[in-house]
Amino acid sequence: MIEFDAGPRFEPAPPSASPLPESRQLSFDDLRHALRAGVSDFRAAPRFGLFFSTVYVLGGFLMVWLGAGTVVWTLAASLGFPLVAPFAAAGLYEVSRRIERGEPLTWPGVLGVVWQERTRQLPWAGAIIVIYFLFYTFLAHMIFALFMGLSTLTNISTSWDPFLTPEGLTMVAVQVVVGGILAFLLFALTVVSLPLLLDREIDFVSAMIASVQVVAANPVVMGAWALFIAVTTLVALVPWFLGLVVVLPVLGHATWHVYRRALA
Repeated sequence: MIEFDAGPRFEPAPPSASPLPESRQLSFDDLRHALRAGVSDFRAAPRFGLFFSTVYVLGGFLMVWLGAGTVVWTLAASLGFPLVAPFAAAGLYEVSRRIERGEPLTWPGVLGVVWQERTRQLPWAGAIIVIYFLFYTFLAHMIFALFMGLSTLTNISTSWDPFLTPEGLTMVAVQVVVGGILAFLLFALTVVSLPLLLDREIDFVSAMIASVQVVAANPVVMGAWALFIAVTTLVALVPWFLGLVVVLPVLGHATWHVYRRALA
């Protein structure tokens, strides 16, 4: 029997890794431009923004429903948010990227890119966010127990008196300070890294390093951007999460434009 040599097999080469980009100096004009561009992207493709933001709103209602009187279910439901958030954000970034490049906006195209992210570096970033969330939850409980002691047995749904004591007020102040610091650190790790992971072939550690470098190079401007995100999100939460339907897509699109201006 004669065997034929099929010759060498050619397999597609993996995409080459992108170099670590350099951070740029940002100004408040850059933030204003990014915010205007975020509003413009949302108005240009509202169906995509409303779709991804609705996931957050329904998730918020799910957390309230599952966690009604059950701490375990509240924690379990809230753990899903850090896992889903990077992929929902990736959808908004992809919409902005396509608008920027003049590419067609189609559901298969946008959702296909989000689906492909599961095999890249984005899940690792989601895992880091989950670990960070668990650490903060543990630390918050430790601070609560340290200051409140046995008063933790009080049902706060019927009495807020323990929080009006000197120990309670001190605990609240420490929680706010510690929570703010940890939230800003998470912001520094993710504000540029998530859109960077979508846009370029780069590992999640390098992307987070680049994100921190941007924040370190622009502490005042990026601090103002973090504060703006926190305040607008908090206000959007008030009417039963409904404000998030508009606020989240605008912030997501705007974050893409901050990323585009922040890195060379």
